Amino acid sequence: MIAPTFYLFIYCAIKREFPVFRKQLPHFIIPLFYAVTQFSFYTAPKSVKLNAYLGAYYDQLETASVPDTFNYNYHWIKDEFDWLILFSFSFYSILVFRLVWRERSRIKEIPHQANLNKYLFTRNSAILLCILLGIIFLVLYNYDDDGGDHYIGMVQTLIAFSTSYVIFMESRFFEKSWFADKYETLKSQTVDFDKIEGYIYSTKYFLSEKANLKELSEKLNSNPNSVSKAINTKEGINFNDYINKKRVEVTKERLLDSNFSHLTIEAIGNSVGFNSKSAFYNAFKKHVGTSPLVFVKGRKHQN
Repeated sequence: MIAPTFYLFIYCAIKREFPVFRKQLPHFIIPLFYAVTQFSFYTAPKSVKLNAYLGAYYDQLETASVPDTFNYNYHWIKDEFDWLILFSFSFYSILVFRLVWRERSRIKEIPHQANLNKYLFTRNSAILLCILLGIIFLVLYNYDDDGGDHYIGMVQTLIAFSTSYVIFMESRFFEKSWFADKYETLKSQTVDFDKIEGYIYSTKYFLSEKANLKELSEKLNSNPNSVSKAINTKEGINFNDYINKKRVEVTKERLLDSNFSHLTIEAIGNSVGFNSKSAFYNAFKKHVGTSPLVFVKGRKHQN
């Protein structure tokens, strides 16, 4: 169940939608099939289950007596179990990286900080899935019994805790997502948009390359959800577009200011907080409708 559910987790994060169980049912055919084949083991006498445990971890100990009439017909799939696990993880690793690659291609066309965060999160999750696949392969290769399962359990636990930590600590992950309304922030203070504007302009916060929603909400003694909602309600855009819009306004002034004539266009973009050339050019074109160079030439022509 681990590999398909991991895939659906990445799918939901990227697509921003709940999976339709009917459509996703084929992903669970193998685990359901395996569960059915083990029915006779579920209903087996306790001595059979005790022997299974001893055989997995303490094969040197004496086993319990089992009725002669007991049928071990469920054992046939046990011989193929390791291959089923490796196939499942390999197959879903490919599907996960396919999703991540498509997301990467998409954000190249529409660069956006929130999208970039989501891409990095899903990309790192895909890498974790491959690491888990590697651990499972090494365990199955080195252990004929279940003696190495605790290593797999340790890695799974670390992945679960690290993933949960990132989700709940990085509030931008929830911004405008399909489950944003269900996200409960740790603080309850609301914030007025005028207060946000006042702080932004008085401190020139938007010029900082490290400007982010979480830090701004802390400085305003509020929470990311409230700040994001206030900006979206008033401006109709999200936090990153709001910050970039203000950066672009300053950029327009500096492009025409003789005091900044010694700087290249890219350097001016860096001076207002953009940390990459592509982010700068895309934001400028989005809010001005043209490139910085065309904007400068147009203004000079008017003059």
